[in-house]
Amino acid sequence: MTKRRWIIIAIVLAAGGFAAYELRPYWMADQKVAAKAAPRARVVAVDSAKAVRKPVPIDVDAIGMVTPISSVALKSRLETTIVGVHFEDGARVKEGDLLFTLDARQIDAQIEQAEGNLARDRAQLAGAERDLRRYNELIGKGATTQVNLDNAKTQADILAGTIKGAQSALDNLRVQKSYTTIRAPFPGRISAANVKIGNFVRPADTAPLATINQMAPVYVSFAVPQRVLADLRDAMAAGTTRVVATIPGSGRSEEGKVAMVENTVDAATGMVMVRGIMDNGNETLWPGTLVNTKLTIRTEEAVAVPTVAVQRSQSGNFVFVIKDGAAHVQPVKVSRTHQGETVIAEGLAGGEDVVTDGQLLLSEGTRVEPRSRKAGA
Repeated sequence: MTKRRWIIIAIVLAAGGFAAYELRPYWMADQKVAAKAAPRARVVAVDSAKAVRKPVPIDVDAIGMVTPISSVALKSRLETTIVGVHFEDGARVKEGDLLFTLDARQIDAQIEQAEGNLARDRAQLAGAERDLRRYNELIGKGATTQVNLDNAKTQADILAGTIKGAQSALDNLRVQKSYTTIRAPFPGRISAANVKIGNFVRPADTAPLATINQMAPVYVSFAVPQRVLADLRDAMAAGTTRVVATIPGSGRSEEGKVAMVENTVDAATGMVMVRGIMDNGNETLWPGTLVNTKLTIRTEEAVAVPTVAVQRSQSGNFVFVIKDGAAHVQPVKVSRTHQGETVIAEGLAGGEDVVTDGQLLLSEGTRVEPRSRKAGA
């Protein structure tokens, strides 16, 4: 039985070896197919842009309010009646334009009376001066006394003083007469008239006759953090400040410069008020309007990349730099952002290709394939 069992085992092994030999070509073909189907290294398609070294302005954004440089509330300086309104409500006026005419008949009568009194006093002075000359001649001949001469001189002096008083009264009345015509003290836009022809006005009235606001140039007032105060003062001394005020929603803007900085910092907020002056020749900015302001303190050379290229991790900010077809993690130090770009203080020298889209699929050394180059990169 033992010999027979060994014979059976030998026959089975021989049959298995023969089958393996017959199936060898198929097994080798499967190995070749498997080798051909082996996965190649992963390549990620990304968008990229260049890190550019260029002049980048240092900006401060704030909310500002337009205020007129000059604003005047027109009021009457006399108790009288309005006899003429010479402008249309909301019209643009020039310096010296006639706006209101007041009733001047009473003052005209007083002026005529004062002129009559002045003429009388001048006639009396002329007579007193003739008497003085006559007494001077008589005193030399011994025909009159010194007392008469002194009295004549006193009378002439009194009348000379009377004339000065009468002249002053006449001048005052003429000034009062000038108050009966109200003119624009500077160019600007006038409000609606609060009075009409026939209304009685007084100096004690609280409501003005109308209001004029200067429209060009205008001020834009806004607050900036105290940390930029030193740089701002240096920029003002160098004349490099620039202020742009934009009306929200319209995109219309005006450009100007810093006119002044408030002399104190608000201790509660740590902010300081700044006033920019705008030409506003087209009256783009209207007094009282809230605007978005951008204060440019200075411009400096720096490396800038698109803000979307900067990634954040627990260890800090970084960008993926493309080098030799692979993405490499490059730690960077961010200085600030400006109009969709991030200014890099440390980590990039300029000229590097950085990934702007597709970072979620990347890690150190991942092979990349740029899809396209953004305009301006």
